[in-house]
Amino acid sequence: MTPITFHFDPISPYAYLAFERLPQALAGHSYLVEYRPVLFAGLLQHWGQLGPAEVPPKREWTFRQIAWLAHHHGVPLQMPAVHPFNPLPLLRLLLAAAADGQPSRLACETVLRHVWRGGADPGDAQRLASLAQALQPVRDAQGAEVKQQLRANTEAAIARGVFGVPTFELSDGRLFWGQDSLDMLAACLGGDAWFERHWQEAGAPVPGLQRAVKR
Repeated sequence: MTPITFHFDPISPYAYLAFERLPQALAGHSYLVEYRPVLFAGLLQHWGQLGPAEVPPKREWTFRQIAWLAHHHGVPLQMPAVHPFNPLPLLRLLLAAAADGQPSRLACETVLRHVWRGGADPGDAQRLASLAQALQPVRDAQGAEVKQQLRANTEAAIARGVFGVPTFELSDGRLFWGQDSLDMLAACLGGDAWFERHWQEAGAPVPGLQRAVKR
C-alpha cells in the first residue's frame, strides 16, 4: 500500500470535497491515508498569502465554484451560516479523538460534514458540544498536548512545502495540492511514466521578475 498523508483544515470547502471524492477518485489503487489536521491560517501566514475568503471577488468565485463542483460530483454541500469561522475547536477535537493524534476517516467525516452539510454555524456552542459527544475524545481537546500537536502538524507541513489545503503527500515527498489534483494523484499511484520522466523538470524554476511583497 502506498502511504498518503492528507493535510487538511475543515474550514476549506475544497478539503471537504476532496475528502468525499477520494475513495472514488483513487478506486483500484492500493493506498493507506493518514488524515493530518493542520491550521490553514498558519500556512497562509508563513507563506505570506491571503485566504480566498479575504479577497472579495475571489470569495464570490470560490463559493460559486464549490457549489458547482458539489453539483457536478453529486456531493451534498450547503454553505455554513458563518464563513470564515474559527476552526481551532474542530481541529483540536479531531486530534483529541485519537490517542495517537491520527484521527480516523470516520472522525474526519463527522467534523467535515458538521461544517459543510446543513448550513448551520460550525462554531455554535451547542453544536460543538454535540460534536464532542459524537467524537468521544480520549484526550483533552483544550489541553497543552493537543494544542502542541496541532502546532507541530502545521510546522511539519510547512517544512515539507505544504502551502494550502487540501494537500496530499506521498512518502517520496511529492505533494499534490487541491481537490482538482486527485486525477493527477491517481495517475501517479497507477505508475504513469510521466512522473518519472517529467516531474522534476516540470517543477524547475525559470528566470522571471519578482515583485516585492509587503508582510
